[in-house]
Amino acid sequence: MGHIVNPEREYRLLQQQMDHFITSAPPSPALTEILKILFTPEEAQLARQLPTRPMSLSKLAKKINMESNALEDKLSDLALRGLVVDVKKGEERFFALAPVLGGVFEFIMMRVRDNRHITELAQLFDEYLKKNKEFIYSSFDTEFSFARTFVREETLPSAQSERDNTEILDWERVSKIIETSTNLSLGLCACRHNNHHLGKACSAPLETCISVNGGADAMLQMQISKKITKNEALKIVEECKSQQLVQIGDNVQQQVTYLCNCCSCCCSLLNAVRTYNLKHAIKTSNWIMHVDPEKCKGCGTCSRMCPVNAIEVEKTVAGKENTVLTTAKLDETLCLGCGVCATACKSKAITMKTRPQRILPPETAFDRMIQRAIERGTLSDLILECPEKFSHRAFARILSLLEKTSPGKALLAIKPLRSIFFQQAVKLLRSP
Repeated sequence: MGHIVNPEREYRLLQQQMDHFITSAPPSPALTEILKILFTPEEAQLARQLPTRPMSLSKLAKKINMESNALEDKLSDLALRGLVVDVKKGEERFFALAPVLGGVFEFIMMRVRDNRHITELAQLFDEYLKKNKEFIYSSFDTEFSFARTFVREETLPSAQSERDNTEILDWERVSKIIETSTNLSLGLCACRHNNHHLGKACSAPLETCISVNGGADAMLQMQISKKITKNEALKIVEECKSQQLVQIGDNVQQQVTYLCNCCSCCCSLLNAVRTYNLKHAIKTSNWIMHVDPEKCKGCGTCSRMCPVNAIEVEKTVAGKENTVLTTAKLDETLCLGCGVCATACKSKAITMKTRPQRILPPETAFDRMIQRAIERGTLSDLILECPEKFSHRAFARILSLLEKTSPGKALLAIKPLRSIFFQQAVKLLRSP
């Protein structure tokens, strides 16, 4: 690829390309150091030319103007190091740039690896993902989070009892997602493994991160995680529940790609909710904690177990004798609806009730990506990056999503798209 005259420029351009993902990558000294450790200047020059959505090797070779076999060797090496996404469909391979969070961080920390820079990387990841306010607010202060909470199914009304007539849908159940999956794999929890290298990991188990469907396909192709059965996955989830871990996964209804079992002390997402009060960082489930004051003994177990500090034990004075009562009180704006408190409560004072307004995740990852791009004002950049990936059906879906978007955000997205839609309309008219 030739001698790199300006390495700093290549790292800056790579950062800018990574900033197009749903979890953004704003510039910072910590991120620059991460990229310098992981990529040579020549590799950064190659990686920043990759699209954010998988593209076939043959098309990439034409786009980058490189011989196909040589490009495949370079990208295969980067994929095995956890720096690009490698997906195989049939006999054809597809590659894409990996985002920082939901990509490079997990690909590196979800396995044990011989890397002399691993402690330094752990420190830099911790600084960037948990302490860099620009990254945290740009990635997590959004209506279209990449993660959502799963309620513990055992806390829900059995057989839809008379007190709760809400239907529990398959995409709301961890068990159904696992049982209907096409593939499953298991890796280390990236957040806890990162903290392990910093000497501050908790006692929760490490091997708890489950990849699902296409996510598992990619992780196995990149040799990041190991294949597991559906029964093994269900067993892991139950074991994690016994450790009071929270089930958090892909914020989509169809084709979920990952299921995490998270602890409040290590998880970067829970950190964003708890430390920065970003209440949309993780989408809630459709349930919320409810306390029966007559059963509650004010022991404080639920408060200690809550992963986002949404519960406090409140003292009240009641009756003629001024009896002091202690009961759990919930901050409803913070509650994830995970059900950890309900399973931890020994007095059975906590139940999970349906929320007044139903929470609906995006149907697909494509929908979530488009909605997030509209929100960030980067929809035209996303389409222009790889216009051939957007079929007439995809453009119709984009229009449908724009119609459901607030007028202000929709107008910001429509103006730069006019010429793109016009070009697509001309193509449609000219096609036989």
